[in-house]
Amino acid sequence: MAQVTIIVGSMYGNAENLALKVQETMQSQGVTSTVLMNATIDDVTKADNLLFITSTTGQGDLPDNIQPVFSQMQAQFPMLTGKKVGVIGLGDTSYGDTYCGAGKQLYALIEELNAALPVPMLEVDACEYFDPWEVAEAWLTTWVTKLR
Repeated sequence: MAQVTIIVGSMYGNAENLALKVQETMQSQGVTSTVLMNATIDDVTKADNLLFITSTTGQGDLPDNIQPVFSQMQAQFPMLTGKKVGVIGLGDTSYGDTYCGAGKQLYALIEELNAALPVPMLEVDACEYFDPWEVAEAWLTTWVTKLR
């Protein structure tokens, strides 16, 4: 059975709510998961598989609660070779160039850390989807299939 650590970056609860829905859905598919709102580098290195779900704040910035683990990953550069990793970025296209900036930063770092990225990052546009689950469900099904 696959195990996934879900690391969440959320300011107003939208990414957190999506993470809980993702966890519930994965559970029904036989995948064990843990949702972490304040992850550490140890959580990243000990995880079998990782899923990052983050909103974007300010000018394409990471939410405060995920910034520390992102900074630790940049500083310590733990290779993620062999780990399957996914990223769901929440954003708003009306912000132009900073759309899904937090997710894009995570995805770029994870690529540098040599993680297996079986499915490209999902970018969820708040202008198009009021509920991110509308588009995340199909992406998640594909990603979970790649875990097996």
